[in-house]
Amino acid sequence: MTEEPKGFEEPDVPSDAADKPGAGKAGKSDPGSGAAGKAGPSSGGGDDATSQELTAVKAQLDQVRTALGERTADLQRLQAEYQNYRRRVERDRAAVKEVAVANLLTELLPVLDDIGRAREHGELVGGFKSVAESLETVAAKLGLQQFGKEGEPFDPLVHEALMHSYSPDVTQTTCVQILQPGYRIGERNLRPARVAVAEPQPGAQGKDEQSEPGEQGDQTDRKADDDEETGGPSEG
Repeated sequence: MTEEPKGFEEPDVPSDAADKPGAGKAGKSDPGSGAAGKAGPSSGGGDDATSQELTAVKAQLDQVRTALGERTADLQRLQAEYQNYRRRVERDRAAVKEVAVANLLTELLPVLDDIGRAREHGELVGGFKSVAESLETVAAKLGLQQFGKEGEPFDPLVHEALMHSYSPDVTQTTCVQILQPGYRIGERNLRPARVAVAEPQPGAQGKDEQSEPGEQGDQTDRKADDDEETGGPSEG
């Protein structure tokens, strides 16, 4: 006897599951249906995301511009402060240099006075003359200026009167003799010029004014004498 081969037995399928189409493919999804589900809402969400990104970029750009403006203002302020500092340093340096030169030349003034007196007495000769002229040249290069001349009006700001007299030859207080010249460097007076001054004689101007009426009286007296000698004033 031969045995019949056993075939595959069909599984029992519930009636309600068999009636539903595609019930046997429950684990598989329809690719068309998934793509269609994602297509609809994705278009509107992309526009919103793009606008949000643009807004964020604009905000960042505004922040960068604001920071750049602040840094530029800070740089300009620092540059202005540096320029002011440099000018102040240069001005202070020039003032310190002027003070140092003035102090040095002030110490040399007695030596220059001795040179001047030696020149007046004819003792500035030989090697001493060469040294003295070199010293005067160096002092002039440093800005030393001598002032004070006979005959100029007396100025208490630059002159120091050591002697006083009256003279009929002057009409105002005048320096008639320079006892010691004055020196300056720039606008700074190192020493005033020590001078002898002369003023107009007191009452000289009043006498001149009073002489005019006296002269008129003398003329009147002389005219009266002439009239007496001729027998009276001449007619017509």
